[in-house]
Amino acid sequence: MKNSTVLITGGAGFIGSHLVEALLAAGYRVVNLDLLTYAGNLDNLANVEGHEPYTFVRGNIGDQDLVGALLAEHRPATIFNLAAESHVDRSIDDATDFIDTNVGAVQRLLDTSLKHWRSLAGAEKESFRFIQMSTDETYGSIATGEFTEDSPYEPNSPYAASKAAGDHFVRAYRVTYGLPTLIARASNTYGPRQYPEKLIPHMIVCALGGRPLPVYGQGLNVRDWMFVTDLVRGLACVVDAGLPGETYNFAGGEEWKNIDTVRSLCAHLDRCVPAAQSYAATITYVTDRPGHDLRYAMSADKVGRVFGWKPQVSFAAGLPLTIDWYLANTTWRQSILDTGYQGTRIGLRAS
Repeated sequence: MKNSTVLITGGAGFIGSHLVEALLAAGYRVVNLDLLTYAGNLDNLANVEGHEPYTFVRGNIGDQDLVGALLAEHRPATIFNLAAESHVDRSIDDATDFIDTNVGAVQRLLDTSLKHWRSLAGAEKESFRFIQMSTDETYGSIATGEFTEDSPYEPNSPYAASKAAGDHFVRAYRVTYGLPTLIARASNTYGPRQYPEKLIPHMIVCALGGRPLPVYGQGLNVRDWMFVTDLVRGLACVVDAGLPGETYNFAGGEEWKNIDTVRSLCAHLDRCVPAAQSYAATITYVTDRPGHDLRYAMSADKVGRVFGWKPQVSFAAGLPLTIDWYLANTTWRQSILDTGYQGTRIGLRAS
């Protein structure tokens, strides 16, 4: 509902910052609650800072006093929870933060939202929505075909398990208490501002730093890629017209083996910033990730029918756009390195 307020949690992150911009452009008022942990970056929101319909608050989604006060003050029609620990490698090293944030804090956010919703009346109560951002990884791996919204959960990593648990709490609060909740789920999303622990920006940072490009196993794991602006168009549809109890899967329909993604990235870097040898010559195969899902694939048929949504940016176009953004934004890239970023468990340390 345009001109209403949306409370976005995790809005200083990759997807969150793009969603903040999209909703502001569509005429919503936005309150952004973000703890600014390692992947949250206010530089991502430099374009909207100071705009009257936008408010930033630093804090934890599990802080019930803070969230309760924000809900009472701003009275959002929608809470969109994007705050999460989101990297598989980190969850393998230590799952504690993932349980704390993706399960415990989500439950407390739901509890605070429920108390607020119960205090509302009339149209304000009827229009209220709680949207949970989830991931295709909750479904696990699929050899052939595509997952749908009705597919069972089979998470294979601590990260995916924590997201699945959070989703279950979101559903339970709707069934048990009547809180109008819904879930949006995305395939592998890429684009500008993504923290460089994820595959594409990680390879860019490694390449520009003159380091080997570490690829798990033989790089045969398949990922379905979706450009971030396509995803946020879909998420804006969920904010505007999503129905309680529904799940909406957004997928790019662009399945690529990891090794082919890295080689394509190298080819573009070879053209833009040529080195003494092709960047592809620095690809290094490393021991595979434990429990590594071989293939993710979701159907986006439902959101096509319901919202008329479909991806607009092909991977062939989006990957060069993404690389060029990282090449141009040297200050942003350096700000990440200045925080002490050392890569993932196979990352920059692979050198």
